[in-house]
Amino acid sequence: MTSVISPSPAADLSHVSEWVFDLDNTLYPRECNLWEQVDVRITHYVMDVTRLEFTEARKLQKEFYRDYGTTLNGLMSRYSIDPDHFLHTVHNIDYSPVQQNLELVAAIRNLPGRKLILTNADTNHAKSVLTRLGGADLFEDFHDIRDMVFIPKPRKEAYEGFFSRYSITPSNSVFFDDLEKNLVVPHEMGMSTVQVVASEDYSHDLVDAWELEQTSGPHVHHVTANLTKFLHNLK
Repeated sequence: MTSVISPSPAADLSHVSEWVFDLDNTLYPRECNLWEQVDVRITHYVMDVTRLEFTEARKLQKEFYRDYGTTLNGLMSRYSIDPDHFLHTVHNIDYSPVQQNLELVAAIRNLPGRKLILTNADTNHAKSVLTRLGGADLFEDFHDIRDMVFIPKPRKEAYEGFFSRYSITPSNSVFFDDLEKNLVVPHEMGMSTVQVVASEDYSHDLVDAWELEQTSGPHVHHVTANLTKFLHNLK
């Protein structure tokens, strides 16, 4: 994997008045491994649905995640599962690994304009994370997987519904996400984009290489491994 992390550049986002953030591994560092709790619970959910052993269920889960945008979408498409039951089950986790980050909260609060969450998770999960960060009231609203009618990022429909709901002007907006594939459509629609990545030495047995992939492609305008510092350095 080739790193394209720049040394916390002073990004020129002075035109932005609509700030859109992904949640998991974006507003908290991947290194705290909160998502890995969800990830393992998803594996066990796949095992229960398919009757596969752990290794095969894990492989199928990651295939769904890669090919359908979320494992949930794959399970709904292939096994007709109840999405509400899935979301309740996989988000029944310990949120204590997310540490309070008042510096990040202040940096986001001081951004000029609207602040919104666009996440493939659900709103209850997002609220739990933000409460741990110390910013429960930080965002105007949440556009979650239910609002997407369970058609997730990176599908274009997920973004189109979000844009319509909040009357987003792409040329005035920026989107932050940890997965570079989720920045393709925002770039095509005219948004500025920022990929929030893990530190260069991060690895985890349950994280596939493609989940940590970085790119210098045209759809990724800025890359940072430190969201707080990036926001503080904005022009």
